[in-house]
Amino acid sequence: MSSGVTLGVIGVGNLGGALAEGALEAGAVARVAAFDVAEGRLRELAGRIGRSFVPAGVAEVAGQADVLVFAVKPHILPTALAEARPALSPGCPVVSVAAGVQIGRIEGELPDEWPVVRAMPNLAMLVGESATAICANRFATSEQVSQVESIFRAVGRVARVEERQMHAVTGLTGSGPAYVSLIVEGLVAGAVKKGLQPALAQELACQLLFGSAKLLLEKGLHPAVLKDQVSTPAGTTIAGLQELESHAVRGALLAAVEAASERSEELAQGG
Repeated sequence: MSSGVTLGVIGVGNLGGALAEGALEAGAVARVAAFDVAEGRLRELAGRIGRSFVPAGVAEVAGQADVLVFAVKPHILPTALAEARPALSPGCPVVSVAAGVQIGRIEGELPDEWPVVRAMPNLAMLVGESATAICANRFATSEQVSQVESIFRAVGRVARVEERQMHAVTGLTGSGPAYVSLIVEGLVAGAVKKGLQPALAQELACQLLFGSAKLLLEKGLHPAVLKDQVSTPAGTTIAGLQELESHAVRGALLAAVEAASERSEELAQGG
């Protein structure tokens, strides 16, 4: 798909670096131009990517990019946009992964009627398994949105949503790796208590989550169906599920997503 596309990335920390590397490896882009205030990050990424990677200043990156991604903290985004604005290539979609920064605020830092796409990936991008949601303003063409989607698909799954749904996405997939890590900690602790070595318990717990998620995705199963398939009358799974229900684990996860989503709304309003 790349057909000579240059991806510009402002900020090559965990998310920006993973996107740049993944998009190149998948052939979604032909070249990456990037900037980061930490020169060490640029050198490290250049060492892995090679000649297809060009470290440059913000304005220089903006001038070269066919798609320009801002993978910076929300409070840094306005400054980065202002620096890039004079050098933007005509029609280059601007993509932001800054949590809670709405399209209207981004549009205010750009020339009139500029195509803008918001993306909410997560840290699983580092291993090519991000769950990313994207939404765009009315000035982004279907071709531009598809182009951005293909870049993020190089590092995981992508779903298109309406901007009003981005808070829920943030509470689910943006914050989700922390919830899953907490679940893994609990599973590992239980297995260790019953005699497994910690390293083995963590390996098995992680494979358990990975395999179960893959089963649900690829077989298109509802979670309740898989749960019933694993459970047998008076068996071990029923005993475990009874404990989870008695500790309101399902309700706690629901509340966690709700709380994180509401906090995203507060941040979007400057709270």
